[in-house]
Amino acid sequence: MSGIGGIGGAGSIQQIMAMRQQILDRSQLLQQLHAPAGQAAPADAPASPAGQFTDALKSALDQVKDSQGKAEALTDGYQRGEVTDVAKVMLARQEAGIAFEATLQVRNRLLSAYQDIMRMGV
Repeated sequence: MSGIGGIGGAGSIQQIMAMRQQILDRSQLLQQLHAPAGQAAPADAPASPAGQFTDALKSALDQVKDSQGKAEALTDGYQRGEVTDVAKVMLARQEAGIAFEATLQVRNRLLSAYQDIMRMGV
């Protein structure tokens, strides 16, 4: 995996912000989809936000996995001589690296928030 510095520094921030916006958009869409079900069955309302967060997180992780798979496939194709555009291969690897770094930062923030909650007195 190559570093995230160098080529496309401003682009990496834009990609991270785009991923964040996608997560927010999907969360909002899931809230709209669950709203009629939550109104019809009030017992499901407490589980709904957790389900929405889980779905949004799973979707984001699936996108990261897909980008890593694409980068791996392009790298393998380049090594076999099937792909001749090295820029395309490097761009895919950079995109996968940035997606992984963003996912790692989200995990770190979630872990930090969890630890802060666990330290709180009741």
